[in-house]
Amino acid sequence: MSGARTLRWGVIGYGRFGQLHAAAIARGDATELAAVATASEATAALARSHHPDAAVTTDWRKLVDDPGIDVVDIVAPNHLHAAMAKRALEAGKPVLVEKPLATTLADCDMLVETVDRTGGLLSVGFELRLSVQWRRIKELIDAGRIGRPSFVHVALFRHPYRPGASGWRQSAGEVGSWILEEPVHFYDLAMWYLARSGEPVAVNAQGTAGREPGLIDNLVSAVRFDDGALAVVSQTLAGFGHHLVVEVSGTEGAMRATWSAGHAASTEPCFDLHVGPIGLEAPERVPLDEPSGEVFELAKQIGLTNAAFTEGRTLVDVREGRRAVVVCLEAERSVREGREVPLRFA
Repeated sequence: MSGARTLRWGVIGYGRFGQLHAAAIARGDATELAAVATASEATAALARSHHPDAAVTTDWRKLVDDPGIDVVDIVAPNHLHAAMAKRALEAGKPVLVEKPLATTLADCDMLVETVDRTGGLLSVGFELRLSVQWRRIKELIDAGRIGRPSFVHVALFRHPYRPGASGWRQSAGEVGSWILEEPVHFYDLAMWYLARSGEPVAVNAQGTAGREPGLIDNLVSAVRFDDGALAVVSQTLAGFGHHLVVEVSGTEGAMRATWSAGHAASTEPCFDLHVGPIGLEAPERVPLDEPSGEVFELAKQIGLTNAAFTEGRTLVDVREGRRAVVVCLEAERSVREGREVPLRFA
């Protein structure tokens, strides 16, 4: 696939986030929303009312097998990602799959094998990397603004998850875990920021059970790197609103960013980013010339993924998606077993 041309996208899943994906594709300069696959006739009717020019079906396989679809965008419940992505890759379609890549290591490995065997393109939806706010942190790190980074802290305080269609987000068998649902973003960011430290070597996590069996409401975890760098990721789902803090410390300075709104899809959040030297000197507020938030990052992700696919590349490849899942699964195991767990990515 090469050249600058409009690609015809098919979206699988039409829940809240699937609707945001579809709308972003429909608005794109070089993307056409050609088809939507939904889980029910009710959501199919909703999709038809929103996008009357798109083909709408309740059979996702029909969408994947349609020769008129150039790109498959998977925004379905987590446990379905692997089977859908595998079929799309084997049909010769580039795939954008929402995080997590899959809910089990076996499914992640199956997708790695499928990508290698087919030569297909699979990009994982870590849209925070594209944010004017969270990406700016990476740019400042790479520019040497804080020296060598050695500590990352990501903390989320938010309202409980919405159940999702048929309650999938409250079922351990379908969501995988609540660590895979949102902290997967934060582990990915932390490893991205601490790339100079190599792969992490261990995770130690504690958590408290929530309202749903087998799912963790409150999490605190420490990811250790071989050179001594440390990433701390915490989350509570027993709060209100949606409030995220990211802090990065290095040998010569530090950064702190906050994002706060009533919910994650807000178009009017409060957000900021400060950077400064270690000590008492007042930090500098970093100017951010675009809004920050998942609605804006998603639109950017669709456009950049579309451009990448036309050039035969991905934004976040299957192995990076697998790596984040490994950390999540081992953090879950650390909570269960009450001990530090080694991380192995091979």
